[in-house]
Amino acid sequence: IRKIDSYSPGGLAISIEGNATKWFDTKWGMTVGVRLENKNMTTEATVKNYGMKIINTNGGELQGLWTGGVKTKVKNSYLTIPVVANYKVSKRWKVSAGPYVSYLIERNFSGHVYEGHLRTPDQTGSRVDFTGESIATYDFSDNLRKFQWGLQLGGEWRAFKHLNVYADLTWGLNDIFKKDFDTIAFAMYPIYFNVGFGYAF
Repeated sequence: IRKIDSYSPGGLAISIEGNATKWFDTKWGMTVGVRLENKNMTTEATVKNYGMKIINTNGGELQGLWTGGVKTKVKNSYLTIPVVANYKVSKRWKVSAGPYVSYLIERNFSGHVYEGHLRTPDQTGSRVDFTGESIATYDFSDNLRKFQWGLQLGGEWRAFKHLNVYADLTWGLNDIFKKDFDTIAFAMYPIYFNVGFGYAF
């Protein structure tokens, strides 16, 4: 990937979570939760020798190394279970960290390539050019891994008696694609930042 030309969260990504916390003393506790979440993004990038399997206009597939523009849309839904340790910095501030596991419910990892060329099967192979309005689509949705896991780091502020404001960073530690998927030669790890609020009973 030579350049990220654009990035956006790809629409509204909603996360709904319920959790329970057990405090062991005045400072330390543990939280177990269940979260239904969307992880979305839309990107445009300029790449060189990027592993790609595209679908051309007659429905056939071509696999090789792409140089040019790539637009990717990701829209995945997960059922996530975080298990985190909590530490009370003060009466209003709390920080947390721990692992999470996610199960993929709905999946989409697709897009198209444009303004460039594909060499197949490698850098010295035959060249197919795409210029002007010519594009070719791709869809790697079926190659996404069902189970993912990683680490979650966050903080929470009690703004009022029953209102909490929080922020969480989740960092995936396994590739989003299945082990036998080799079209994209490098691993992709999901990293997301989530901001929200909750009602404390």
